[in-house]
Amino acid sequence: MTARVRLLALDIDGTLLGGDKRISPRTLKAVVAVRASGVRVVLVTGRRYPAARPIAVQLGSGVPLVLHHGALAVEPHPETDHAGAPLILRCLPLDREVVREVVRLGRECGADPVVHCGFRGEGRLLVATIAAGNTQLRGYVDRSGDARVQVADLEKELPDDPVQVMFAGPLSAMLALYPRLVAGLGARAKVERTLYPGHEMGFLDVLHPQVSKGEALEFLRARWSLAREETMAIGDNWNDRDMLTGAGRGLVMGNADPALHDLGLEVLPTNDEDGVAVAIEKYVFSGD
Repeated sequence: MTARVRLLALDIDGTLLGGDKRISPRTLKAVVAVRASGVRVVLVTGRRYPAARPIAVQLGSGVPLVLHHGALAVEPHPETDHAGAPLILRCLPLDREVVREVVRLGRECGADPVVHCGFRGEGRLLVATIAAGNTQLRGYVDRSGDARVQVADLEKELPDDPVQVMFAGPLSAMLALYPRLVAGLGARAKVERTLYPGHEMGFLDVLHPQVSKGEALEFLRARWSLAREETMAIGDNWNDRDMLTGAGRGLVMGNADPALHDLGLEVLPTNDEDGVAVAIEKYVFSGD
């Protein structure tokens, strides 16, 4: 008999959210219902806290968040919920000397680094220069509003609280940069890929070497005394891989990179076809 699902881990972009960056009514109803039934729901994302919090609020109060691909795990403060600073469950920061090396490696390859900072979910973005033609990265930074911190020199003005270094750009450029970063950093850091072949763009994130969504899910399982067999995880990209393969039941969205379908995991309908709701209805409420 299959173990009852007691923990549901959901990626945000491309999974919980549809192509319009909204939670569909059917998916929202399913997630709210599964929480009401006693299942813990956690959002596991590459987003910063300020960018993930508005999504979590839509699901109701008390939704934990795993941010920066697993580098930061938080819960809403019990007195202020999502309105105030979160309770920090764990933070795995990136070594400052490694950050400087990442900045140098990226620039040698013609890429523009953005350093994410803040051990308490502040989500500051430290930026020096962005090439005029890098519309993907420029758009991401512009949407961050007041979180952007403009500096003249990233290496010289690096603060004490870096969490990750991000690169974004055309898919071909990110695919070329990825092996250069992996080879240059070795065991000193983890490089995560979030690729969107359909949009010809991609993101690379450099993190503490221990960081992954899968490792973060293991941390939460241990914290909450839950078995692997009681966890279900849903995602759509390469940064979800460890989480999907490490869960009792890992499910891949139909809109994922086709190569992810080769993991041998069940493939759901797409995010625009309510794939998350389909999984909840099938595996939580039907008893399969």
